[in-house]
Amino acid sequence: HSALNFSSDMTSVVYFNNESFIHPPTFYINGFYNVPHVKYYHIFLCFVYAVTVFGNSFIMGTIYLARALHTAKYIAVFNLAVSDLCGSTALIPRYADMFLFDKQYISYGECLASMFFVFLFTSMQSFNLLALAFDRVIAICFPLRYHAIVTKTTMMRIIGVMWVLSVCIIALLVSLITRLTFCASIVTIEIDSYYCDHGPVYRLSCNDQFPNRVMGYVYAAVMIFIPLLLIAFSYGCIAFALFKISHGGERMKAMKTCTSHLILVAMFYLPILTVYFLASTTYLHPNTRIINSILTQTVPPMLNPIIYTLKTEEVLQSIKVLYKRIKVDSMEQPVKSIVKKKAVQVDLVALSKTQA
Repeated sequence: HSALNFSSDMTSVVYFNNESFIHPPTFYINGFYNVPHVKYYHIFLCFVYAVTVFGNSFIMGTIYLARALHTAKYIAVFNLAVSDLCGSTALIPRYADMFLFDKQYISYGECLASMFFVFLFTSMQSFNLLALAFDRVIAICFPLRYHAIVTKTTMMRIIGVMWVLSVCIIALLVSLITRLTFCASIVTIEIDSYYCDHGPVYRLSCNDQFPNRVMGYVYAAVMIFIPLLLIAFSYGCIAFALFKISHGGERMKAMKTCTSHLILVAMFYLPILTVYFLASTTYLHPNTRIINSILTQTVPPMLNPIIYTLKTEEVLQSIKVLYKRIKVDSMEQPVKSIVKKKAVQVDLVALSKTQA
């Protein structure tokens, strides 16, 4: 092993089961290739992040404060907002700072931590869309049994299982990177992406990549394609149930409850499907893959709360109720303080009389 022992300030050598693995001290994130005025793009991402923080905080606050939204469906919506907010926070601030101020080196440990959190919250966005599809299919196909099946406890359990499954799979995905040797550790290792993406990182290694490749397929299947197939099956069941509804007005009303969810599903999965299809059929330029990844990971978290606010009658109604309550409270506050002041004055007058 002595031949592999580079000085500690350059590389680290990890020994496991009589094998040694060389880990670089840092990676260099390439980002876009030869794109003019790319800094404006990263400034735009900062704007996207600000809107994401405000929008998701607003929808979480509304769900928390409005009693009408304390239902199983809005537990899933709340969890989606948490995943969106955390996913954007794991990605945009660190990498916008990196590219805006030319600090494109990232330590090995920080790279793996970033990979874990970005993939975890992306997976949870996918799973939350599946949970909302479950809510819709029960509401439309079994309306009389909806409140018995989709309870708050049921939804909490479903979401709990999704979190545990996501953490376990992503932890395994990332931990397998640690058994890779990066032979170019003596020079700068460049990642052809805008963050520590799993594929571009493991392909830089020079030992057996088979477990990482398999894990990449497992991740794509369990976190992306199986939820998408189940969502498609749910909407097949919904379409069948809607055709059995004879009254056109009732059919439209039922369809309207699905529009916001369908928009969210299309926004999240279409860019992913596009990049998977193009990558398997033709050469994909790194810039194309980067733009597609950014669209998938930053735009849906920004638009999800806006779509849910504008397209869902329950949320709009709850916002109006909360606004009226805040308005009434703000008007009552000065009146209460005046009444309190007068009561104190009356007490003081009464006290002075008794003392006299």
